[in-house]
Amino acid sequence: MSAPRIELRESEVEFIAIRAQGAGGQNVNKVSNAIHLRFDIGASSLPDEIKERLRQLRDQRISADGVVIIKAQAHRSLDRNRLDALTRLRELIARAAFTPKPRRPTRPTRGSQVRRVDSKVKRGTVKLLRGRVDEH
Repeated sequence: MSAPRIELRESEVEFIAIRAQGAGGQNVNKVSNAIHLRFDIGASSLPDEIKERLRQLRDQRISADGVVIIKAQAHRSLDRNRLDALTRLRELIARAAFTPKPRRPTRPTRGSQVRRVDSKVKRGTVKLLRGRVDEH
């Protein structure tokens, strides 16, 4: 079952340009090319069931007050990092929007039950025959 089509409004996403960590050569102290993406789940226009499933996700990027914070700094350009952060947010929402098919409990067949008990009895007799032999 596929996830429903969800529209993400750019106005609900807040982008903050920050300095990227790590080695960067001459640009490292001058250019703010990493992105902090902030997305408030409660204030968004997502359907309520998806909001709830997003909050239930065990993801370190979701804070206790329901804000998704994604840091993107893989690329050298600000635009590519912004696109990367948005893509990761969409993947997170898609993961929450996916509903797995409900499991229908099944029962083992009569034949499989008989085979299971027979193998247990057989194994028990093998173990029983391993004991010390009495000499009369």
